Amino acid sequence: MEFTLSHLLCFGFGFSARTFAARLDKRVWKISATSRDTEGIAEIEAQGFHGLPFDSTLQIAPDVTHLLISAPPNENGDPVLRLFQAQLQRLSKQLKWVGYLSTTGVYGDRGGEWVDEDSPLEPTTARGQRRLEAERSWLRLHSDFGVPMHVFRLAGIYGPGRNTLLNVRDGSAKRIIKPGQIFSRIHVEDIAGVLAASIAKPNPGRAYNVCDDEPCPPQEVVEFAANLLGLPLPPEIPFEEANLSPMAKSFYADSKRVSNKRIKAELGCKLIYPNYRDGLRALKTTLTA
Repeated sequence: MEFTLSHLLCFGFGFSARTFAARLDKRVWKISATSRDTEGIAEIEAQGFHGLPFDSTLQIAPDVTHLLISAPPNENGDPVLRLFQAQLQRLSKQLKWVGYLSTTGVYGDRGGEWVDEDSPLEPTTARGQRRLEAERSWLRLHSDFGVPMHVFRLAGIYGPGRNTLLNVRDGSAKRIIKPGQIFSRIHVEDIAGVLAASIAKPNPGRAYNVCDDEPCPPQEVVEFAANLLGLPLPPEIPFEEANLSPMAKSFYADSKRVSNKRIKAELGCKLIYPNYRDGLRALKTTLTA
């Protein structure tokens, strides 16, 4: 019995895209991913995927059925649209699903209040504004050309090799205190689960918040991680004295609680790690000496 493989092309192959690709069944999925340099292409190939150059020479294969875009926008706009928009418009009929990974930063600062996908989009940072402009450009491909776009607004991402336990253990964790500051977060495996659920139940033109059930102050996560490891708490540092990089400081410009009700109600998602405690406990078992 013959069947046709689904073909996922990833523009950008960072933490979230790699995790998602790794969980797909290679018996029914062909997976390609882009990189800007030969070393990155070689790394993609070493993971068992097909590596492609992220440049104007790339022609999207006629058997590509799914696209995942995780490459961030820059001062010149969205790099994928800049190079490949004409191709995407032509391929709209062959594509079954396209996912764009955005950020909850598009909501801006809400003073710790709740936001959902219907809340106004009012980014307070340049990075958030670029993301919003990219979201709108991608969604226009749906409204104008029928490209089956889905937008995923990711909260702060953690997972294996990238989490507070490692920061506490190596001494780099900071317990920064900014009164009223609230963050949402999401385990990378749950991002992969949401993407898989969307592919199984596509709804082009829709946006989804991807976060866990429990927004909280960032220092609370540091305290839990230190206690879990049996290590001393990092000293409290007032935000004004933290000497953060401009990038790190920009994360503290926004305070909000992000709702994940839509991914549950519409996609039927059940998070593996519904809060940071569950996520960090599981990650503790993977730590090596």
